Amino acid sequence: MNVKTQAGKPDRAQQERARPRRRYPAGPVVGVGAIILNRGKVLLVQRARAPLKGLWSLPGGVLHAGERLRDGVRREVREETGLEVEPLGIFEVFERIQKDARGRTQYHYVLVDYLCRPMSGALRAADDAGAVQWVAREDLERYPITPGTLEVIRRAMRKGRRRLLAG
Repeated sequence: MNVKTQAGKPDRAQQERARPRRRYPAGPVVGVGAIILNRGKVLLVQRARAPLKGLWSLPGGVLHAGERLRDGVRREVREETGLEVEPLGIFEVFERIQKDARGRTQYHYVLVDYLCRPMSGALRAADDAGAVQWVAREDLERYPITPGTLEVIRRAMRKGRRRLLAG
């Protein structure tokens, strides 16, 4: 969402108010993720912000209002990694719900993960990614990965290779 002041400049405060509240949300927040496979490796990003700060995960983030899923995946990958990708299709949809100590829903995401093919760009950590790394299947266990993500990556590495070759 691009909110502008009367002078035509973006109004940061209005833009922030227009975004869905991530912490203690009124409802689920839709997020997109990218399973990017290349030469037997998957691209991981290290989260630089809460929730799950310091853990490794798939590139992705929150979908903007009015943004199509595929466009959101492309944008998030570009912002976090510097790469341009081609989303090949939805690989998996799941939800991540995190409760606080009192049992209240602190975070609730519905995540749509796309299998993607890297197309161009120079790999670099940016936006809310502290680091980015191509990781081979046999090295995945060495990384502290967000809950549930390792299983998705393993399934994608088994099934995704066939889809990438066919596409």
